[in-house]
Amino acid sequence: MTDRFASCSCGKLSVSTRGEPLRVSVCHCLNCQRRSGSVFAAQARFPADAVAITGESTEFVLVGDEGTSARFHFCPQCGATVFYLMDAIPDVIAIPVGAFADPGFPPPQVSVYAVRQHPWVHLDDGIERID
Repeated sequence: MTDRFASCSCGKLSVSTRGEPLRVSVCHCLNCQRRSGSVFAAQARFPADAVAITGESTEFVLVGDEGTSARFHFCPQCGATVFYLMDAIPDVIAIPVGAFADPGFPPPQVSVYAVRQHPWVHLDDGIERID
């Protein structure tokens, strides 16, 4: 079984995961672009019972384009988002792939809001695309 570790920039908020992610995806929605500070956000979903959270977090609730809420948890010291909870999928914890700081992390299988993808971004042809 694969164990992984993700943390904020200062290390005061972290998560440990057990097993492989349920799904790795990239999202091109405008909220994810703003939240990540990049042209898309990459995240991995894990079963909630496979994630251990250490440290304190501050929560920010964001209502997405579909009307569902996500609760983003970030470090109150350095501001880095380390995990988030989606009200539509209550038994899952999503973790930004970058928080793992692991170039060998599994690649995304799904690309969502592809209609908002920047034209110069190119993903593998085998990735499922959802507009």
